[in-house]
Amino acid sequence: MSFEVREVQPTPNPNAVKFVLDRVIADRPMSFLSPAVGNEDPIASQLFAINGVSGLLFLGDFVTVSKRPEARWADITAKVKQTLAGI
Repeated sequence: MSFEVREVQPTPNPNAVKFVLDRVIADRPMSFLSPAVGNEDPIASQLFAINGVSGLLFLGDFVTVSKRPEARWADITAKVKQTLAGI
């Protein structure tokens, strides 16, 4: 049940990036505003394990990942792709 990231798109928020996937991840919006909230979801919990990730939104064929301001996208992007590919 792995996901391939087809595209990484910037958002108006410099601390959020949209990862467009090869298939649907959620039929309805699913927001996880903290690791504690995402603890029950197997995908969210794995993404929150990435250092710097602070929030997630699943909808349709994309995941929006929010990061802490001090974190760097260069450190997060590859790990998000790797995590989604391994699910």
